[in-house]
Amino acid sequence: MSDTPPDRLSNDPRSKFYDEALLERGIGIRFNGIERHNVEEYCISEGWVRMAVGKALDRRGQPMTVKSKGTVEAWFLLPAGDSED
Repeated sequence: MSDTPPDRLSNDPRSKFYDEALLERGIGIRFNGIERHNVEEYCISEGWVRMAVGKALDRRGQPMTVKSKGTVEAWFLLPAGDSED
């Protein structure tokens, strides 16, 4: 695995941008200069994040989200090859 996170990644297993192996390493997100911990999906090239809004759920039991545009930076929390066992 490389040390560069993908351009687009999602927490939702139903999404085609979901990758469990990458999510196990942990992803850090900085949006408009502020580190965020409630990001459900991001796209670096298009400059947006989809963030959870409170604890509200939609009718399918998924978190309610809002899409915001701005500067997105992503990094891995764990180096390649490390795993928490």
